[in-house]
Amino acid sequence: MDYNKSSAYDLSLFDTAAKDLEKANKKKKKIPPKVVKMPQEEIHKIRFRKHNPVKVIGGALGVIAIASVIITIIMGQVQLTELNQQIISAQNELSNQQSVYTQTQMAVQSKLSTSGIQEYAEDKLGMTKATNSQKEFVELSKGDKAEITQETNDDFLSQISNAISNLWS
Repeated sequence: MDYNKSSAYDLSLFDTAAKDLEKANKKKKKIPPKVVKMPQEEIHKIRFRKHNPVKVIGGALGVIAIASVIITIIMGQVQLTELNQQIISAQNELSNQQSVYTQTQMAVQSKLSTSGIQEYAEDKLGMTKATNSQKEFVELSKGDKAEITQETNDDFLSQISNAISNLWS
């Protein structure tokens, strides 16, 4: 084998294809560029266009109005969310307090039941139920009355106010 040959790198094979491509490009018609030239004055007018100050101020006011409406809506939603959270926490606190109240009521009722009181009185205090022999009946006469006297002010205005209050009562 002859390793000195450079047949793997024979570029002369591609020279014919490159020549054919150049010939094809020369045969095509040249297309003129489609560029429109403008005068310098018009270019200067377009670049440095004067804006109508009324339109600029109107646009700025419109943007400010829209932004303020959006901000107002967002702030309202934030306040609504905060109030809803406060309501939820108050409802949770109320339910907790109601359950504590119910537990306390149950504990009080269990300690104050009549059977519990009777049991405590009999066992701890040594008390018994009263019998008829232990009962004494007292009768009051129906003719006795009790009156409470008060010092009254002899002031004329106080007498008028007392008279008016007596009319309403």
